[in-house]
Amino acid sequence: MMKDFGIQPFLFPMPVYMIGTYNEDDSVDAMAMAWGGICAENMVALNLGEDHKTVANLKARGAFTLSVPGVDTLVESDFMGTASAGSFADKFARTGLHAQKSARVDAPVITEYPLTLECRVVEMQQQPYGLRVLGEIVNVMADERVLDEKGEIDCGKLNTFLFDQMRSDYYAVGDICGKAWSSGAPLMQK
Repeated sequence: MMKDFGIQPFLFPMPVYMIGTYNEDDSVDAMAMAWGGICAENMVALNLGEDHKTVANLKARGAFTLSVPGVDTLVESDFMGTASAGSFADKFARTGLHAQKSARVDAPVITEYPLTLECRVVEMQQQPYGLRVLGEIVNVMADERVLDEKGEIDCGKLNTFLFDQMRSDYYAVGDICGKAWSSGAPLMQK
């Protein structure tokens, strides 16, 4: 028997991404977000509340980084998704994480995160449901520790985590359980 929950944003899994921007004083701002992702081959879409300090930074700088955090930075990443930059002027400094300036966009690269997309703001769309930020991916950076023997990104080595919107839990990404465009092949037989 199915139970109704009404209108809720209940999809699983939801990614956890970290948006990196610079404040007006060039200090690092980072914010966790789950409502967004890839929307084209070279584009990401971020759905954000207009009141975030990160949104003001996106408007001022026109650039951001989008990183995939690892479980080893879960505490710091959760803090940056919970704490407001308005309440914690030293928000990023409190985490003990490190950042360097991107060589391609006016945004920080948080060095502890294993995968980072460097992005340029293309468009900010006011929608009835909030602000959508479209960003062009200008480069992808991956730490060598998450590369396989061929030099390709091994998602298993990212050791990332997912957000459970229904219970507000995080889940570590586990083992490979199938192969895209292959696991369903037996059903393709006529």
